[in-house]
Amino acid sequence: MDTVRPPAIRSARHARGYPEFLDRAARIATGLRDLGVGPGDRIALVLRNEPAHLEITAAAALLGAAAVPVNWHFRPDELRHVLTDSGSTVVFAHTDLLAAVIAALPDGVRVIEAPVPAGVAAACGIAAPPATGAYPLLDRWLAGYPPLTSAAGERPSTVIYSSGTTGRPKGVLRAPVAPEQLTETVRSFLEHFAIAPGGRTLIPAPLYHAAPSGHAALALAAGLDITLMPRFDAEEFLRLIERHRIEQTQVVPTMFVRLLRLPGEVRERYDLSSLTSVVHAAAPCPPHIKQAMIDWLGPIVREYYGGSETGAVTWCDSAAWLAHPGTVGRAEGTCAVAVLGPGGRVLPAGETGEVYLRPDDNWPRFTYLGNPAARTAMETPGLPGYVTLGDIGHLDADGYLYLSDRRNDMVISGGVNIYPAEIEGALLALDGVRDAAVFGIPDEEYGEVLAAHIQTEPGVHLGAEEVRVHIAARLAGHKVPRAVVFEERLPRDESGKLFKRRLRDPYWAGRDRAI
Repeated sequence: MDTVRPPAIRSARHARGYPEFLDRAARIATGLRDLGVGPGDRIALVLRNEPAHLEITAAAALLGAAAVPVNWHFRPDELRHVLTDSGSTVVFAHTDLLAAVIAALPDGVRVIEAPVPAGVAAACGIAAPPATGAYPLLDRWLAGYPPLTSAAGERPSTVIYSSGTTGRPKGVLRAPVAPEQLTETVRSFLEHFAIAPGGRTLIPAPLYHAAPSGHAALALAAGLDITLMPRFDAEEFLRLIERHRIEQTQVVPTMFVRLLRLPGEVRERYDLSSLTSVVHAAAPCPPHIKQAMIDWLGPIVREYYGGSETGAVTWCDSAAWLAHPGTVGRAEGTCAVAVLGPGGRVLPAGETGEVYLRPDDNWPRFTYLGNPAARTAMETPGLPGYVTLGDIGHLDADGYLYLSDRRNDMVISGGVNIYPAEIEGALLALDGVRDAAVFGIPDEEYGEVLAAHIQTEPGVHLGAEEVRVHIAARLAGHKVPRAVVFEERLPRDESGKLFKRRLRDPYWAGRDRAI
C-alpha cells in the first residue's frame, strides 16, 4: 500500500511524476512542430491507456492542435474514415496496432511508433511485440528535441468520434477553451466528482471515449494523481483502489455488473475505505444494479447525463437517486432540460417526449467535423441553445429526468455507442442476404447487445456463425451481433419503412427500463 507521495500518472507497472510528464509533453510538442503541426491541426492517437496517451494529448494542446483518440478496435476501413475525416497529419500508434493503421493510412500522414509497455501488454493479455523500426520510435524521437518554451493561449478540446446516424463515426469539434473557462470547468469537475486538488483518481475506461477522455484532461489540469487501467478487470480494479488509496473513479454500468459478479470473499478481500466518490455515466444503469452498488459501497455513487456534445447536464447523488429511483438526475447551474412533444411543444412534468438539453454557459460551442447539417438537426427553433441527443424521457414534478427510449436506433453496449446502420450495411454485402435489421436487446452485463434479424434470398440458407464471421472480418468486435435470427420476411410497409420496434419489443417485454 502506498504512503504519501507526490501526484503521478501511471498505468500498469509504469509511473511518471508530473515534472517528467510535462517535460516529455513539451519535447513531443517541439517534435510535432518540426513535423509542421500548428494551431488548428489534428493528431491521431491509436494507443491503449498509458501515460504516453496523455503526454501526446497535452503536447498537441501546447501547439494549439487537437488530439483525436481513435478506437483501437477499429478495422482498417473504420480507421481510414476517422483519419481522413479528421484531417490528422500525424498518427501515434502502438506497435501491435501498426498493421491496421498502415492499412488505413491516408497519403501524407506521418507515423510515430510507440512500443507497447510490458505492463500494458500483460494487462491486455497480449505479447509485447518488438518494435518494427520502420517508423520513428516515440522515446528516441522525443529525446532528440528540447522542450517547447512557448505555448498557445487557447487550448483546443480533444476531438471525440461518435457514431452518426449513417453508421459512420462523426467527430465532435468543440471551440477552443480560454484559460478562464478551463479554470471554471476544473472547479466544477472537482465539486461534482467530489475530489480535492491533489487527490487520487482511477480511470478504468479507454481514453478514446468522451467520458474518460474528459475525466483525464480535467484530472491533469487539477494536478490529480492518476491511475489508468489499460484494460478493465474487476478484481484488478479493487486491487488498484486498495494499493493506490484511490479516492474517486468513473465507470460505466457494465463495470458495476462485473464487480457484483465477483464472489463475496473476493470483494471483501480489498480495503476500499479510501473511496469517497464513484461516478457513472455513458449508459443506462439498471435500478437493481445501482441499488446493489449503493448497498455495497455506501452513498458515494453519483450519476450524470449528457454527451460529448453537451458535457454533463444533469447530476444525481445517491440520496437523490434513492428518493427518485431510476432518475438520471436534475439539471444544475446554468444547465437546463426540456421535454418536447410534437411540433416542439414543451411538455409538463410526467409527459413523455424528446429530451432537449442546454449545456452549461461555460461549455464550449460544438459542431460536427464536415457535417454542420447534423449539428443543426439537433436544435429546435423554440428553444435557442438547446440540443437533443435523441433520447426520449420525462421530468417529474421535482425536475428529475427519467429516460425511457431513444429516438434513433443507437445501441449502448457496455458504455459504447453503436449505430446499427453500419452493421446492416455490412450484412447486406453478404451474398444471400436480402434484408437486415440490427438493434439492441437486453443483457445483464453489457446493458444491451446486438441482435440481427435477417431475411435471405429465396433458396439461400445461411448459418448464424457464418454471419458473425462475415461481420467480424469487417467491423470492430463489439459490432458483431450476439443473436442472429432468420426471418421469412422483415416487417416493412409499402414505402420501405422498417418497423424495427415489432422485432425489438418482444425482447424488452417486462423490463423495468426500456432504454
